Amino acid sequence: MSHRIILFRGMNTGGVRAPVAEQRAMAERMGLKNPRTLLASGNLVVESTKATAALETDIEAAMQATFGLKIAAMARTPRQWADLIAANPFKAEAEAQPARALVMVMKDAIRPGAVEACRELAAPGERVEAVDGTLYFWFPNGQGESGVFKKATPRMLGMGTGRNWNTVLKLADMVGL
Repeated sequence: MSHRIILFRGMNTGGVRAPVAEQRAMAERMGLKNPRTLLASGNLVVESTKATAALETDIEAAMQATFGLKIAAMARTPRQWADLIAANPFKAEAEAQPARALVMVMKDAIRPGAVEACRELAAPGERVEAVDGTLYFWFPNGQGESGVFKKATPRMLGMGTGRNWNTVLKLADMVGL
């Protein structure tokens, strides 16, 4: 049995609601061990022997059955999470200002041309890189007013969900990294 980090796309945005206590209860009913949540924005940590792809499918079906939500789930092992942290091309920036560094964990592949499209939308100083199927963003002035943040959709990027560096590190701590 090992940890799995599960990220939900779009939780607590646009009317998508699933109370964290009910998410934990759902995970327990699924036979997942030690379910824990971080914030109310779609971060669930469990212990499981399931492969990540199978876990994603099962979690998505349970979210539909429990909450009536058709929502994408991205599951990662602690090793995958450690690799994601190590691959960050904006390490110094993330260390200095973690709320301004964003990691987008992808469900499937990054769409062709996604990085170039983001760069065209970026304000001066904003940066984006793709490393090993993950998108990394640096928003020196915050993401709230960024053209990338406002206009980059799954149609442009592929299906994924973003977390700021603070959240990435808190999730790492939850799985013992």
